[in-house]
Amino acid sequence: MKIQIINGPNLNLLGVREPGVYGGVGFDAYLVRLEAAYPDIEIHYFQSNIEGEIIDRIHATGFSFDGIVLNAGAYTHTSVAIHDAVKSIQSPVIEVHISNVYSREPFRHQSLLAAACRGVIAGFGMDSYRLAIEALRLAVNC
Repeated sequence: MKIQIINGPNLNLLGVREPGVYGGVGFDAYLVRLEAAYPDIEIHYFQSNIEGEIIDRIHATGFSFDGIVLNAGAYTHTSVAIHDAVKSIQSPVIEVHISNVYSREPFRHQSLLAAACRGVIAGFGMDSYRLAIEALRLAVNC
C-alpha cells in the first residue's frame, strides 16, 4: 500500500506554531513514528505553503497511490481549486485536521474540501493522521 500525506500552509511550523493548539511535536518526528507503526505501508510526505504545489501533488499521486491524507490547513476553508483537484482523481482522500476546527473560530467551521473527500477526521491531534491511514486501509480493503 502507498499513501501520500499532504500538509498545507504553516504546517511546516508544527512543534513551534501554537503548541497549545497543534502540540509540541514537529511533523518529521511524528512521521518517523507513523512509518514505524506501518512498516507495510509506503508513506510519502509533502508539505507546501503554495496552493498550486498542493494541487500538483494531488494530481501527481491521485492516480497511482492507494490514498491521500490531506491537511490543507487554511486552504480547507477557501480553496475551490483544491476541492476540484480532489474530485478529479481516483485515489480516496481523507481530510485531516489536528485541532477540532468546530471548537475554534467560526470561519474554520466550513470545509470546501469535505464534500470531495472520502471522510474527515479532526480534533485528535497528530493522531488524526494515524486514524486517516486506518480509514484508508479499510477503504482499500473493502
